[in-house]
Amino acid sequence: MGLINIAQADVISDAPSLATIGMNVLNFLLSVFGIVAIIMLALSGVMYFFSTGNEEQAKKAKQSTKYAVIGVLLTMSGLIIVKLLAQFIK
Repeated sequence: MGLINIAQADVISDAPSLATIGMNVLNFLLSVFGIVAIIMLALSGVMYFFSTGNEEQAKKAKQSTKYAVIGVLLTMSGLIIVKLLAQFIK
């Protein structure tokens, strides 16, 4: 009789779905990428500040800023897409 009680415990049905786990992982990864992009944006600002007339270093800082802004935009759009997909999956 003990095995029947264990089998009817509904433990497996309480587990999160595969879609929920996938969305949580995607949200986490996109958050990490967003944080990295914002840190890169700050670092490129510091690079530009300390270029002090060195045109080559200022050019590198401007390129870094451009790529960091693109990274922030891609991360934000990725988060929006993931949120929309999560609404359709649930």
